[in-house]
Formats: sequence, C-alpha cells, structure tokens
Amino acid sequence: MKLYETKTAPNPRRVRMFLAEKSLLDKVECIEVDLQKGENLTPEFVAKNPMKKVPVLELDDGTTIAETMAICRYFEVNYPDTPRLLGESALEQALIEQWLRWLDYYYFVPCGMGFQHTSGFFKDRMTPVPEWGASCIEDTKKFMQFLDQHLAGKEYICCDKLTAADLTAFAVTAFARVIKLRVDDSLPNLLAWYERIQARPSAQV
Repeated sequence: MKLYETKTAPNPRRVRMFLAEKSLLDKVECIEVDLQKGENLTPEFVAKNPMKKVPVLELDDGTTIAETMAICRYFEVNYPDTPRLLGESALEQALIEQWLRWLDYYYFVPCGMGFQHTSGFFKDRMTPVPEWGASCIEDTKKFMQFLDQHLAGKEYICCDKLTAADLTAFAVTAFARVIKLRVDDSLPNLLAWYERIQARPSAQV
C-alpha cells in the first residue's frame, strides 16, 4: 500500500501516529507530496483524490481512500488484533467520534484557516482574508483553553485511555506553532497531556 502524504502537515501526521500506535507503519510506503509546489494539483494526483488533499491511501489493487479518519478506520477494521484506537464498545466509539468531530470543527479547522489566511502560504491558489485568519486564531486559542479545563485530572481526552482523539488533538496542538500558539505553563493541564503524548514513540514518526 502507498500513503501519499506531506510530512509536515497535521493530517498525514495523524495517520502516521495512528499506524505507529498499531505497529502497522511497515504496511505502507510513504510517498511525499509537495503541497507548496502544487504536486497535489497534478492530474495524476487529482485522479487519486479529486479534493486535492493529503493524505491518500492507495491499496494494492489501485483503490484509493482519501480523508484521514477514513484511512484510519480502514486499518482499524482490517487489523482487529491491533490496539483499538476508535473504541471497543458502542459507548467508547460514540464518545471518540464526538471528540473527533469537536476537534476537527472547533480546533483543526480554525487552526488551519488561521494559518492559510495569515501566512499567505497558498496565496497563489486562494485569496487570503487576514481578518478571518486572525479570528480563527482566536478561536483556536479558546479551544486550547477549553481543552486545558477538560484535561484537569485526566491523562487522556476520553475513555481513560489513548484514542484517536488524543492523536488528533496532539497533531493540531503541535501544528499550532505556525500561528504562533504554543502550549505553556498558562495551560498546565494541556501542557502535561501534550508532554505525555510527545514522549510516545508514535510522536516521533
């Protein structure tokens, strides 16, 4: 299988960490896609994912799967003897799904939009709106504060164990440096959690 990704982007990092926690990284060949050069806009890549985003998983039969959690679910179901990062029971699966939605909509998207609209990184293919970007950065900051409050007395985001929610939150928190947001002593619970996840081998892949 081939995993088309961009090493520095947060969504591919979520997939790599997910695979690393399951000891499945050796199942894929990682192929770097240079977003700034527009390699994701080529006809060859668009044929794999018409949304022109990374990551994309290409199976041995040529089938392609786009979207981070779709790729993760493929491995979760296909390798049932590996750690279950999307939940065991119906309740666990529901809680993890809830958190993944919250993290995507209220943390990941504002962080990404804050970066795109204030950095000019993709100004050749979009019209940045700096005011919108600044508002998104403030929303990202507010969600960090929410996470800090939620994590008081907790080791993990939900289900009292490491789940895909922790991997998503970690990838976004790490990426937030591009909008000049870093976890520090003003967010002690988030900082302690971040350092715990950062110490895991999967955070190094």
